[in-house]
Amino acid sequence: MPTANILALIYTGSILGSGMVISRVVAALLMAFVVGFVMSFIFGGEEREGINTPQAKDKKNIIRRDELILLVLILLSLLLPNYLVRSGSYIYKVIVWVIFTLIMVIYALKVIPREKLKDWLRETWWFVRIIFPLLLVGVFIVGIVGKILPEDWIKNWLGGSGIVASFLATMIGAYFATMTEAPFVDTLMKLEMGKGPALALLLTGPGLSLPNWLAIARVLGVKKALVYVPTIVILGTSGGWFFGNFIF
Repeated sequence: MPTANILALIYTGSILGSGMVISRVVAALLMAFVVGFVMSFIFGGEEREGINTPQAKDKKNIIRRDELILLVLILLSLLLPNYLVRSGSYIYKVIVWVIFTLIMVIYALKVIPREKLKDWLRETWWFVRIIFPLLLVGVFIVGIVGKILPEDWIKNWLGGSGIVASFLATMIGAYFATMTEAPFVDTLMKLEMGKGPALALLLTGPGLSLPNWLAIARVLGVKKALVYVPTIVILGTSGGWFFGNFIF
């Protein structure tokens, strides 16, 4: 997920400009702090009760150094083709991607335990099966929404910087998978969507998209997901309203 969020920020900058990226980063960091506080306040007792269990001791270190290096290599293989190859044939980007992907694969096979790799691949395949169909639907909707939605409808419901507009944008963002929310916002802003609601949609896209709902419930459990989801909705709506009225 972190890699996807980084890519989403880069994509946002290329489509909507640096101002929206900075606002998105600042708002996302503030939201992360508040969400962490809320979750700790509500579920902190459960964490303390389980702090001495073998499972808790195994999770004491969030990520090992070799796993962190692997994540960095994955990130480099995704980003460097576009940063190292600015012009020329597209095949050069492919060559750069192949080189860094091979480095990543060789490192993983030599350093990461095979069972850990199998676990990662199983989880990756689970996410692909869940997310890929939703991603296709999201891209399809982005492609046709500009032709179907009346501009007056966008102005009336998502224009300006009102709290209702930000809330509706948050609900829209709760569906779209990461990487589809940026072009979708670009399309809506061309139809007179306000910057505040646009930011609300961008904030909830990666954090509260439908695929993420499934992942959150799978990892944290249904009870924590039922707290996390409305918290993100409230914060996304508030953030869009605040930035729309006082920043943009």
